[in-house]
Amino acid sequence: MKRLTALSNQSRLVLLFILLAAIVVSLGAFTRLVDAGLGCPDWPGCYGHIMWPESQAEIDVAQQAFPDAPVDTDKTWPEMVHRYFASALGFCILCMTVFSWRQRSESHQPVKLITGLLVLVIVQGLFGMWTVTLKLWPQVVTVHLLGGFSTLSLLWLLFLRLSHRDWQVKTSLLSLDKAQFLRLRLLASKALIVVVLQISLGGWTTSNYAALACIDFPTCHGEWLPTADFVEGFNITQKIGPNYLGGMLDNDARTAIHWTHRLGALLVSIVSVILMVLLWRTGNKNLRILSAATGVILCLQVALGITNIVAVLPLSVAVAHNGVGAILLLVMVTVNYRLYCHTAISSPEKQ
Repeated sequence: MKRLTALSNQSRLVLLFILLAAIVVSLGAFTRLVDAGLGCPDWPGCYGHIMWPESQAEIDVAQQAFPDAPVDTDKTWPEMVHRYFASALGFCILCMTVFSWRQRSESHQPVKLITGLLVLVIVQGLFGMWTVTLKLWPQVVTVHLLGGFSTLSLLWLLFLRLSHRDWQVKTSLLSLDKAQFLRLRLLASKALIVVVLQISLGGWTTSNYAALACIDFPTCHGEWLPTADFVEGFNITQKIGPNYLGGMLDNDARTAIHWTHRLGALLVSIVSVILMVLLWRTGNKNLRILSAATGVILCLQVALGITNIVAVLPLSVAVAHNGVGAILLLVMVTVNYRLYCHTAISSPEKQ
């Protein structure tokens, strides 16, 4: 509570933006999982409406305007609600950028980071449009997902920079020499990269409808080395096609994607456990908390991933899997931030 009351007004505002970004990411996952990515065939409106057609008269007019895209009211509202929240987040970041530039004379204002966030959100909006106009092309859908995670991560980094400037790891108080500490930082960077790659694989899995390519665990189709077409599964030059709703790959290609995502989860688990052990051995209280948090979130994420397979992709579990993956990413961002904000001070530190 003391930490929260000590936050500046700007830090509190960024915290609200982080909550909004988390909602946008979750809504994006929900929209994909209920196959509502093309719930509205146009952009930025929905069948020419600011909201979405609800009355029978509006639906009839919309159907005449878009004869190749039947109106499904169960899919129009998730798509538009996602757009509304994403637009609200973009507007908030725009206002924050203007404020930051006006206050740029203050030394603590991370103008470059905030401006970069604005650029990212603008690009993210373009990919949101292309997701619709290019009919769920997997390359665009995957990049759009990564853009959402990147926006959330940069907002979290901004929060850390604004509110935790005093969170510095004093290397002289760790149970490591300088070389060991540098190796720990390098491992933390690699762990972050591995998590980002795994999230990318998750995006490629969902955009190619490969989540249920294997419905048994731990094997796939009863085999440890299932028949898989990795060339076709990871062909990023594949043609757009008239419409990618439901996917266009055969089962061997989808098996390749799904199996690679499982192997990626194993790699993330191994690297994360090693990082956890080394963070715990530092003897630093804050780093030990991050070590424990990593372990809890990693176990939860693995459990959710397995449940997705054996329970045949329950909607709530699949959305949670997406959200916990985002939390794991934020923990890795925090670990790297803390380790790269170290200072060699020999004075005692309050733990």
